[in-house]
Amino acid sequence: MDRSLPLVVLAGRPNVGKSTLFNRITRTRRAIVTPTAGTTRDSIALPLTWRNAHFALVDTGGLFGASEDPLHDLVVQQGNRALGQADVVVIVFDGDQGLVSGDLEVVRQVRATGLPVIAAVNKTDVRGAREAAVQFYELGFDPLVEISGEHGTGVDDLLDLVVERLPHPSARSRDTQGTTGGTTLRHPDPEVGIAIVGRPNAGKSSLVNRLLREERMLVSDVPGTTRDAVDALLRWHRRTFRIVDTAGIRRPGRVGRSGPLESLSVMLARRAIDQADVVVLLVDAVAGGTDQDAAIAGHAEKSGCGVIIAANKWDLVKDRGPDYSKEFDAGLRRQLKFLDWAPVMHISAATGERTPRLLEMIDKVAASRRQRIPTAELNRFVQEAVSEHPPASPGRHEVRILYAAQTGVAPPTFVFFTNVATSFHFSYERFLQNRLREAFGFFGTPIRIHVRRRSGREKKE
Repeated sequence: MDRSLPLVVLAGRPNVGKSTLFNRITRTRRAIVTPTAGTTRDSIALPLTWRNAHFALVDTGGLFGASEDPLHDLVVQQGNRALGQADVVVIVFDGDQGLVSGDLEVVRQVRATGLPVIAAVNKTDVRGAREAAVQFYELGFDPLVEISGEHGTGVDDLLDLVVERLPHPSARSRDTQGTTGGTTLRHPDPEVGIAIVGRPNAGKSSLVNRLLREERMLVSDVPGTTRDAVDALLRWHRRTFRIVDTAGIRRPGRVGRSGPLESLSVMLARRAIDQADVVVLLVDAVAGGTDQDAAIAGHAEKSGCGVIIAANKWDLVKDRGPDYSKEFDAGLRRQLKFLDWAPVMHISAATGERTPRLLEMIDKVAASRRQRIPTAELNRFVQEAVSEHPPASPGRHEVRILYAAQTGVAPPTFVFFTNVATSFHFSYERFLQNRLREAFGFFGTPIRIHVRRRSGREKKE
């Protein structure tokens, strides 16, 4: 959570509607919502502005109450950690179910913090829930607001109450140095979006925690621990990185058999890839590269992301002999041969080995992805490349590249204008991409090439 913003934490039993309320207030679908108690595991934070007041809203996993999640104890630890950083707490009750013993446990723990508390009785749009909501007044909360997270009823009133209880900006003395989660409303430097992706149990959450230097993400040996795509801010050497920890992506057939919850998690992971500047593909060094790693990498390449391949758990394999590193990299390159431009690193999230170097690599790839080449310099390059290897001429007319222009960045995109051709052979396109990398770098980023035939109008001009 961003410690330069006041933190408003949603707390309550599992399945009382916290994630639905979070999505309603933030106008997003960041938190996964299902009827299954214990769906939310990691705490998710997003910034808000309401009545000119700025704060971060935090969705937590359910505290106390019934849950079939085997990781519920870890979820509770994360929720308690969020409460320890909160400025205002909103306890969410289920008006449809009425007051139960799990609610009393949440109330006891929240009151022990001494923080400003607002009680919100959710699902009051359900028939009979308004009558049941009366029993929550016995808890002595003032204010107590009746809401519907699903339909938005009463949410404006709830936010007004939140703003009234926010600390004055000058009263906050939180440490804003080092690593932070969530997001800020304004920052002079552009953020670099980083998606940590890979198969289940590759160590993604452990890596994020290592980079942030705090136990921000829930970690266990159970594959599929992470469900939501959870983001956190890291400020490093005057750079701002938004790191997104994603759910493990399995083969589509296996995902389909695991039910809608995992399907939603994988959808959010793929959306995180689509929105990222740089993707860190985490490969299990013990298991080696797999076809599924290649499928994930292919999605990242198609999305135009910069890509870094990080072999995690290297501390477990580095004693396998002096040649193992070269053998491993060669096998990985064969598995991911379409990513021959992506750097490969050997890291250990458990020990921190080479994780600082990973941040340097991310910064380098992000800068390369936005690199722009002056037109005159680009066309000098074109003349040299064409003289070395002219394009093939499959038809009656000789294909000549007349000039080129860079039309975009992130990823770097080039248009080559020719006299007749509207496309290049795949091998020639790869030749141009390789030569562009040799000449200008473009480290760790895909390159897009388009071909256009110069029109008659352009010839006259």
